[in-house]
Order: sequence, then C-alpha cells, then structure tokens
Amino acid sequence: MSLPQLNVYRHDRRNRTLITLAGEIDLETAPLVSASLRDCLYEGVHTINVDLTTVTFCDVSGLNAFLYASAQATGAGGSLRLHHPPLSLGRILALTGYAFLLNGRPAGADAVTPAPQRPAPLPAGPR
Repeated sequence: MSLPQLNVYRHDRRNRTLITLAGEIDLETAPLVSASLRDCLYEGVHTINVDLTTVTFCDVSGLNAFLYASAQATGAGGSLRLHHPPLSLGRILALTGYAFLLNGRPAGADAVTPAPQRPAPLPAGPR
C-alpha cells in the first residue's frame, strides 16, 4: 500500500483557519481532506480558507469533501472558501454550478480591500 500523495498544513488564526493542501486529491486522499476540515469544525473554527495553489489534481471525491464541509460550516454560521483551484477542479466547479465555493481574494487575506481612489476634481478655470 502506498502513502497518500497529499500533504495538509493548517494555520489557525483566532476563529479562522487556512488549510494548505499540496499534492493530489482523489479517492485515496479525499478522506484526509474530509478529516482535516471536520477537525476544524469540531474545534469551533467555522471560517475555513483552503489554499489549493499546490494541488496538482482534484477529482469529484475531493469536490464531495469540500461540499460536505461547506454545508457543515454554513450550518454553523461560517463558511468554506477555496482559493487557487487546479484546472481540473475549476472545470468540475464550472460544470456542476458549485463556483460559490471559490473566493476571489488571495488565500488567508484578512485585510479589507481598499476602495479605489477617485481622482481629485479639477480646479475650476477662468470663465
């Protein structure tokens, strides 16, 4: 039996966490993803960001793990957001209509994006 080809890193910050996954998410490794997300929820962390920058593949079993955790987090008044998904997962999300799991901000960003600055009004010229 080979070892799962997935590494999980967790970084907590108050009631939020950033889970960084590296490797492949498939039928063999999806239970590890589910367990990691479930642990966050059991420990009272309900705002979960998942950085998928270094995930090279994710199939439907990974999507199921994310959907279940998202439903659990939402039920607890929180959220689960995926950041930087691999192309395979992006396609699955687009085809299934689950793009609501994606978040446009960089993973782990806590700062509010500043509003764009308006140009200063031009001084009134002579009339």
